[in-house]
Amino acid sequence: MAERLHESLRADAQQNRDRILEVARAALAQSADASMNSIAKKAGVGAGTLYRHFPTREDLVLAVYRYDVEQLAELVPVLLAEQPPLRALRTWLDRLAHDGAMKHGLAGALQAAPGGSPTGGPYEPVIRALTQLLRACEKDGSVGPGHDPEDVMFLLSFLWRIDTDPDAGQRTSRLLDLAISGLRAGAPGTSERETPARSADARLPARRRLMTALSFLRMHR
Repeated sequence: MAERLHESLRADAQQNRDRILEVARAALAQSADASMNSIAKKAGVGAGTLYRHFPTREDLVLAVYRYDVEQLAELVPVLLAEQPPLRALRTWLDRLAHDGAMKHGLAGALQAAPGGSPTGGPYEPVIRALTQLLRACEKDGSVGPGHDPEDVMFLLSFLWRIDTDPDAGQRTSRLLDLAISGLRAGAPGTSERETPARSADARLPARRRLMTALSFLRMHR
């Protein structure tokens, strides 16, 4: 009897946690400034219940982000089974931009939270997923060899800087096109016509090419 009661309480607590995360995900997608109290109210729980599960706002934000990260990581094998590697990479990057942390405006909270650097902590599943995609692209010759996944993620940090205005989607698409073009430079499967800058850029080490592209993106934000 006591054991069944304990299991019931645990199930209720898990349901409360799941409901809070679901509501928080939607609230943060709508406004990065959504308050803890407003999230608790929309989830139909008391503030005390919310804070028992998530003692700080950063804890809640990171829990929401980790859920999105897990979904992104699980998407990679599905994409690679259905699409050529380069197309799978671009599709995944679009999801990273539009369905992940970017649409929640989580950059500030992630930077403030422990382990929140772009190459550690909650980002590790993203790095692993990106590694799998890059290696698949390298294997079929659609991107240049030797790209460091952490360098590529650092390059993609421009996604955190795009304002959520009506032109954000188009700007994101254009910048991702530039990033893909940089990754393709020097690829065995890329012709001179497809990559006009290949003769100059392909001789640069992968890390230097990415850092040059990042500098360009910063100047043209």
